[in-house]
Amino acid sequence: MKTTQTMPAAPSALAVEKTQSGFHKFLVRFRKNWQLHLLCLLPVAYILLFRYVPMYGLQIAFKDFKPRAGIWGSEWVGFKHFISFFKAYNFTQIISNTLLISIYSVLVGFPIPVILALMLHVSERKVLKKVTQNVAYMPHFISIVVLVGIINQILNPVCGVVGTFYHMFGGIGVAPDIRSSASAFRHLFVWSGVWQQMGWNTIIYVAALSGVSHELHEAAELDGANKLQRMWHIDLKLIIPTIVTMLLLNLGKIMGAANVEKLLLLQNQVNLRWTETIGTFVYSMGMKEHQYGF
Repeated sequence: MKTTQTMPAAPSALAVEKTQSGFHKFLVRFRKNWQLHLLCLLPVAYILLFRYVPMYGLQIAFKDFKPRAGIWGSEWVGFKHFISFFKAYNFTQIISNTLLISIYSVLVGFPIPVILALMLHVSERKVLKKVTQNVAYMPHFISIVVLVGIINQILNPVCGVVGTFYHMFGGIGVAPDIRSSASAFRHLFVWSGVWQQMGWNTIIYVAALSGVSHELHEAAELDGANKLQRMWHIDLKLIIPTIVTMLLLNLGKIMGAANVEKLLLLQNQVNLRWTETIGTFVYSMGMKEHQYGF
């Protein structure tokens, strides 16, 4: 009995594509979408330059760094600097200040932009909505130096707004300095930041709310739901994924959420006990004391 041998079928286009190298596929996709890759070039360069390249210098934390000897030439001291920091007399105070200011900033500063975005979304007065958005956005473009200058001009106990009103209403001597008060400083720091950033932080929530279908609102309105119920059961629930994502990003920065520049500008010898955080301590020891390794 004769056996017939069948010739192998010619490879299909799909099989040929699967046998191609991954690098070749990447080149084909790159030629097709080179504009998108070009747009990605700047953020990738930024991450490499400012996030990965500086990691080379992190080793000075384990060395007695001498600028003249360089990073490689400096003496290796292991965990000496870490032990010194943990044993510092103000270690607990620095950590507690950092956590208190950061957590307070997140707890207060996170929900307010969500509430403002919902209020702008349900508003039916277009002119009022636009004016409110523009007024709320503008403080974001004020620099930290100017913001601290405004705070000082308002709260100055001698020649500021507070001092002027204090004397107008019969106050004698110098008005109380709110900037040096332990009970008032954290509120001053956090709420001034909320005022500056709440409008800008609403942008992502306003964009998410713009994708909510009007048909859902029309159906809910026919069922008798009022504006507040529609906002709670439709708008808020549909942007929960965005809210959760932004909350996780904010919690990830909780050890560095406090604005170091603003703290340094508001810091003085009177309120140093409540304003010294990890960021300001690093600046003081590194830039002022020249203890770069520490």
